[in-house]
Parts: sequence; structure tokens; C-alpha cells
Amino acid sequence: MVQGTHVPVEFKLHFGLGNMSIAHEIEETGETLNAAESRTGRAVSSGMEAILNVPIKILDHGFVRVVDYLGNDSAIVQAARVSYGAGTKKAREDEGLIRYLMRHRHTTPFEMCEAKFHVKLPMFVARQWIRHRTANVNEYSARYSILDREFYIPEREHLAAQSALNAQGREEPLPTDEANRVLGILQTDSAVAYDHYEQMLSQDGQRGLARELARMNLPSNIYTQWYWKTDLHNLLRFISLRADSHAQYEIRAYAEAIGQIVKDWVPMAWRAFEEYDLGGAHLSKSQLQCVRRMLQGENVSLESAGMSRREWQELQSMISGA
Repeated sequence: MVQGTHVPVEFKLHFGLGNMSIAHEIEETGETLNAAESRTGRAVSSGMEAILNVPIKILDHGFVRVVDYLGNDSAIVQAARVSYGAGTKKAREDEGLIRYLMRHRHTTPFEMCEAKFHVKLPMFVARQWIRHRTANVNEYSARYSILDREFYIPEREHLAAQSALNAQGREEPLPTDEANRVLGILQTDSAVAYDHYEQMLSQDGQRGLARELARMNLPSNIYTQWYWKTDLHNLLRFISLRADSHAQYEIRAYAEAIGQIVKDWVPMAWRAFEEYDLGGAHLSKSQLQCVRRMLQGENVSLESAGMSRREWQELQSMISGA
């Protein structure tokens, strides 16, 4: 679901928004930013221009929007041709070259494109996200500002039991009664924590606890916001890991939305990425040897494969598409 059509580029990270809605923020500063339109000599992506500054709703209170970008498919090709020299343009069409670069893992041409996102997300998702260190980040500061009373509360279908096989995964959804009990706990704890947060802060002209200390009791499902800027190569790496079916649902929701943005921004690069990464598979030396033996008609088993049970199961999944 997409909300709004004009969103300000500048966001007051250090001076707070209170409970200002996205729509209010748009109305307050959008006209100034869109008042002057000028021609540009830079590389432009028509797909990205169409969604620039448009918030895409994620989870219950979150969103992601592109506030700026650099480059397009042609920028990738241009950078590659500097390395490949004269004659490359005659030898390959642009998309063929991009597919070649992606297939052979040539990364630097993709680093010529960059995008800057404004993201609103739960704190625990941000702590996962920040593990992708090849980016520039400026986060809303609870030392300067008071956080809004907004907490991520999952939908019932996303309240699942702990996986017995994967220490960081989920299994089937909780039964209705148990799900209701958990939702009650989350809602109550969030409300109580924020009430105490407000009580510790200065109010009614009275001095209270410093904001940098009062924030300590807030749970990790409270929402934060940041600007996040990265190049296309590292952005595709983020999507590859976080849009994967094994990734946590909450961060996967953001990664999938960003994937749609990238698809509009650099469609040639996205098609190559789908072909060689999202829809492809990477085999180890042992797995490749097994596949070769199978193609020669040999009946290869776990015992004769020369690999761990888990790696064998992964190979079987790749072959079967399960």
C-alpha cells in the first residue's frame, strides 16, 4: 500500500516530530521542495522518478521511501566500459553486459549507483539492519527528541512458535488463545513502558530525567527512523540476504519493498540479479562434484557424497526446487 505523493526530502532527525503524521509533514514542507523544477544533466531513471519521495507502508506503522538516488542502468554500463575499453559497446548490448557483470560477480560497476532511503522501522529490526555496515546511516536520536508512542504489534498470523530445528527461526502460528495472550502482553508492556517513559521526562514545567536516560526502559518494538544510503552492489546484497525465505519476517517485509523499488530503478540490473542470485544457486566444490557424478548416471547417496548431512540436504533442495 502506497501513501502520499509528495514527501519532504529534509527530515528533522534531531528536533523531533512529536506525533506529526506523514501526511502533516508532507503538507508542511512539500510545497517548498517542489516549487522549483529544473532540467538536469545527470543520469535519470524514469522508474525511480515515479516513486521518488512516495512512502511505501510496511508493517503497522513503518514505511520506506526513496529521497534521492544516483545513476541508472546506463551508469552501470558506462562504468564497465571504462574498464573494458573501446569495442565493448559493439560486442554487447547493454543488458547483455550487465548480465555478464552480474554472472561473473564484477561488483564495482554496480557501486556507481546509489540510493538514499528514509525508513521508519521497529528498533529490533534496525538492530538487524545495521549489521549491513557498507552504508551511511543517520538515525533519529532519542537523546535530543522524544520518541512517539508507536510500537510494532504483530498480526496474529506472525506470532509463531520457536523452531525446534533452527535456533533463529519460527514454526507454525500459535493457537488463537495463546496468540491472544501474547498480543495482550505486548500491548500492555508497550503501553506501561511508554507511560513510565513520559513520567520520567520533564513535564508541566518541572525538570525530569534526561532524555538520554529516560529512553532506557523502552522496549525494542518501539519505532525509530533513519536515513540509509548505500550503493547498488551492497543494496542487492542486503536484498539477497533479507528477502530470503529464511530471514525474519519483519525485516523481510522491508527488503521485499526495497526490491520492488530497485526493480523500477534499474530494471536491467534487477533482471540479472533475479537470474543469477535470487533465482540461482551457488554450489560448493563438493556439491558441484556430486552434480557431475549424477549427470554421469551415478547413484550418489549421503554416505558417498563426501559432505555433511546439512550440505547434502541443501543440495537436494536446490535440485528439487523445494
